[in-house]
Amino acid sequence: MTVVEQAALEQPLSTAMRTGSMTEHEAAEHSSFMSELLAGRVAEAGYAAYLLRLRQVYVALEAVGRAHADDPVVAAVHDPALERLAAIEADLEHWAPGADREVDSPAADAYRERVEASAAWGGLYAAHHYTRYLGDLSGGQAIGRILDREFDLEGAGVAFYEFAEIPKPKPYKDAYRARLDALGLDATAKQRVVDEVRVAFRLNQALFAELGDQLDRFRRA
Repeated sequence: MTVVEQAALEQPLSTAMRTGSMTEHEAAEHSSFMSELLAGRVAEAGYAAYLLRLRQVYVALEAVGRAHADDPVVAAVHDPALERLAAIEADLEHWAPGADREVDSPAADAYRERVEASAAWGGLYAAHHYTRYLGDLSGGQAIGRILDREFDLEGAGVAFYEFAEIPKPKPYKDAYRARLDALGLDATAKQRVVDEVRVAFRLNQALFAELGDQLDRFRRA
């Protein structure tokens, strides 16, 4: 471990998770699919394809979270108010009514399997929980606003970005990070968590890359 890496692990856990995964986070954020989505250039079919892939991930996230809620590390982040599966189902009825919920997606399969494997230790699960749900409460809010504006939705089809039980995301996110920091994990455990956050962002990037390969048919006319 380098001196820089050691210094990073002496930071609070939530800070180490953010700074230690910055490269992977930015790579995922600047994928071609996400760039086109944020620019309002992805058609309904493309967004539905994205939701179908996310659905697989959240099925695993929410099942593992409920099954291991008594693990102290999982308990620090698990909160039914964050669950997104029902919202994804509602949104899919808007974007692709009656469509099959199964999707042929090696990227989504790999992501789901990694989340399922995080049941082995709460810190691994917390890494995936942090990556998805705090992202939904942060940049995800911008995606919801863009979709609402570009498609004149008037609130329809963007339930995924609405957290009725969390009216003020910033205080919630601050408290979430404080709970992570209070776990008091040692340097070895912190490193495992940070490494898994990096994995989570790479899995997101792979999912976006898979969708990016289909951009020609997903772009709005």
